[in-house]
Amino acid sequence: MKRKVRTYSASDPDIGMLEALAAYHGFSKSGTITSLIKKEFWRIFPSGTNDIRPVANARIKEFANENLAR
Repeated sequence: MKRKVRTYSASDPDIGMLEALAAYHGFSKSGTITSLIKKEFWRIFPSGTNDIRPVANARIKEFANENLAR
């Protein structure tokens, strides 16, 4: 059996889901991970953080997020 080399740990089903998403969007696996991280970051922090600010002219949606109230 050929060994899989990865720079991160994930189960075979997780890798399968990543490969399917990457193929659907036409991205590399790395590009897909980056895109998902960005979407989740801006969903949780729509105005950014102290260190990470939105780019100039970015469209910012304010909305109630029950996760931030915790």
